Amino acid sequence: MDYNSTKGIPSNSKNDLCATELALHSPGAWGTSIAQLFHEYAFPRLQLQLAIIFLVTQSLHLLLRRFNLPRIVSEIMAGIILGPTILGQLGNIQTDLFPREGELFLDLLSKIGYIFFIFLSGVKMDPRTVLRTGLKAWTIAVITVAAPTIAGIIVRIRLRRFVHRYRLPAFVNIWALQNLFPFPVVASMLVDLKIMNSELGRLALASALICDLMSNFVGTVVSSGRIGQMADYTIGVIVQASVLGVCLILLIVFLGRPICLWIIQKTPEGKSVSRVNVILIALLVLIVVLLCDNTGFNYQYGPFLLGLVVPDGPPLGSTLVDRLETLVSGLLAPLLITYCGMKVNLIELFDLNFISFLLFILICCLGMKLVAVFFPAVICRVPIKDAVALSFILSAQGVVQMSFYYSYAVNQTFDGETFSILTTWVLLQAGIGNLVVKSLYDYSRMYTGYQKRDIQHTSANSELRVLTCAHRIDDVFAVKKVLEASFPTAESPIAVYALHLIELAGRAHPLLIDHQLGQKSSGGTRTQKMIEAFYSFEQQYSGLATVQQFTAMSLTKFMHHDICTLAFNKLASLIILPFHRKWNYQGKMILDSSSLRAINLDVLELAPCSVGIFVDRHKVRRSSAPSSTYNVGVAFFGGTDDREALAYARRMALSPGLHLMVIRFVPWDMYTGDNQWDAVLDAEILKDTRMHGARQDNIVYREERVKDGAETALLIHAMEEAFDLIIVGRRHRDDTPQLLGLSEWNDLPELGPVGDMLAAADISKPVSVMVIQHQNVKSK
Repeated sequence: MDYNSTKGIPSNSKNDLCATELALHSPGAWGTSIAQLFHEYAFPRLQLQLAIIFLVTQSLHLLLRRFNLPRIVSEIMAGIILGPTILGQLGNIQTDLFPREGELFLDLLSKIGYIFFIFLSGVKMDPRTVLRTGLKAWTIAVITVAAPTIAGIIVRIRLRRFVHRYRLPAFVNIWALQNLFPFPVVASMLVDLKIMNSELGRLALASALICDLMSNFVGTVVSSGRIGQMADYTIGVIVQASVLGVCLILLIVFLGRPICLWIIQKTPEGKSVSRVNVILIALLVLIVVLLCDNTGFNYQYGPFLLGLVVPDGPPLGSTLVDRLETLVSGLLAPLLITYCGMKVNLIELFDLNFISFLLFILICCLGMKLVAVFFPAVICRVPIKDAVALSFILSAQGVVQMSFYYSYAVNQTFDGETFSILTTWVLLQAGIGNLVVKSLYDYSRMYTGYQKRDIQHTSANSELRVLTCAHRIDDVFAVKKVLEASFPTAESPIAVYALHLIELAGRAHPLLIDHQLGQKSSGGTRTQKMIEAFYSFEQQYSGLATVQQFTAMSLTKFMHHDICTLAFNKLASLIILPFHRKWNYQGKMILDSSSLRAINLDVLELAPCSVGIFVDRHKVRRSSAPSSTYNVGVAFFGGTDDREALAYARRMALSPGLHLMVIRFVPWDMYTGDNQWDAVLDAEILKDTRMHGARQDNIVYREERVKDGAETALLIHAMEEAFDLIIVGRRHRDDTPQLLGLSEWNDLPELGPVGDMLAAADISKPVSVMVIQHQNVKSK
């Protein structure tokens, strides 16, 4: 018997093997042409492929995001461009760049990325949210899952009459996949639309989480039944599949959960999980994929279940998301979508009858899902426009459906035409769905209304409602001093809504925790200190001030929604925001946060009431002994914001321990740049202030004539020495002569020209500043 000299395999054996050498690494650029370098060697070719995919995808996204199209549209279109539809028509370019022998590496890399994407999606989920979700989300979710499932059973029976038997499995699976409600896809869509923290976004997330868990359970049961139906022993196969599934779930829960808890116990408080433990969790993900695949389940279920048992938030969940999110969600998971797009061939679509029937089925599935979400939402008293938007959000398709389509294409359940149409359908539905939701749901409209919620129109003898925001414990101590200066009394009490803002880490679902209901936050000792500080203020002014405390855990770019929503719901007249810069005892700036500044800018734009940005320098040491009197100054130039600032200062002046000085800056030409109506309102509030000053010794009114912004700047800087707090308005008319030239040097437009001067980083005096913006009210 002859043997292969290199492999030792009989030449006439039934198990003949084809052996080939795969060149992975090139010998280098020297002595090798550029074409050979990337064409003949696997690793350089893979690097080139990834670079081309990333470049085309990002270029398309930069273009299409201007039209409010999501990233998945760019990723699918990039695949279609690089596939046989477009690039394949240009000679041998497509086959040279993406040869068949190199597909293995792209396929493997995209699947690994998708596995970890699904795992991280499970980590970000909090299954306990299902138990805390209200009746509205449960009603919508149950009907949304039940209606398509029942319709699917009926349609499957009817399809036998109209579809050829070799296409029947494809149509059955298509109908089943259209009835999925993947939570990661919904969460990604809400992030793209920037409405995750809105009322509609929270309802969509809660409903999607319940729908996802229920549809996965129903899908698993139906799949086991279909496997058993195709076998000789139906009951035995169903029982066997069910037992294996239960064993897998128990193994993940009772082995994965203790390992995660052990890692958390070994991690010091306030520290992130070590690199070794992150690697251990990644190894567990791959092991679970192996077990899941060998028990007959789809490989994605295992990582998803393991992610669910990982405690969300710090330290483990947040560390996993922090270490893996950028690589997985930024490169590897989108690679699967682009790779699927590269398998689309829109040139070879010949069977028009089949394509028409398939599109009819897809449209029917979409229509049924939209109706299944819309009617229960309307029954639950969701506004009609919001109900339509919710229908399109829960009907969204994305990477999860794409992974199933590709799996069925690989096992030849779907042919090339079917896969191409389904992938194109995902592209169309994702683009149209985003545009529809964007046009229907304007999150800013709920915050801005016709009702006046400001300090000017709040009676001096009525309750003043103030929402304070804090990122650090220093913010709490600073705002406490302002609240104490506001002098709550039995005749004019203060209601304080204290919102502690914590950046969301390791979870996808934002939380708004109401501490009056006994809810606990995961902010640790920092949040507890904030709560205790406000509790002491409430005890100090017992019966005169009430404090309700909340904690918002959210992504930084969505925190303004929590602030504006709470202010709107609590009918607040003023929101006090901490400035994004902080100073130490020596007057040196120790923090300049661009993310906190972005939050303030968004709140100023959307707030349902007046807003004050508080520049705190209470830590800076005084050169002389501090006075027992709290000195407050108001720089008045005219306009609605200045009137609001003066109204708040006058309310403070009710305190006998506070001294208020109102300085009106008057131009040399009294009538230059005046708006007639503004001038009337300014004169009215200043007249009232002078009358109060005649009756109260702690109010002083003064006028200063100035020629331009230079003289104003000199007087403003002189005020820094005399006051503990200076209150100014944010916005002024562009032609205000007293501020002429100051706008050219304005680094922080959100503070206005005067506030910008007083918030300069180089000021080392212990003077704090409150910059007030009056409520933005819609005109009728």
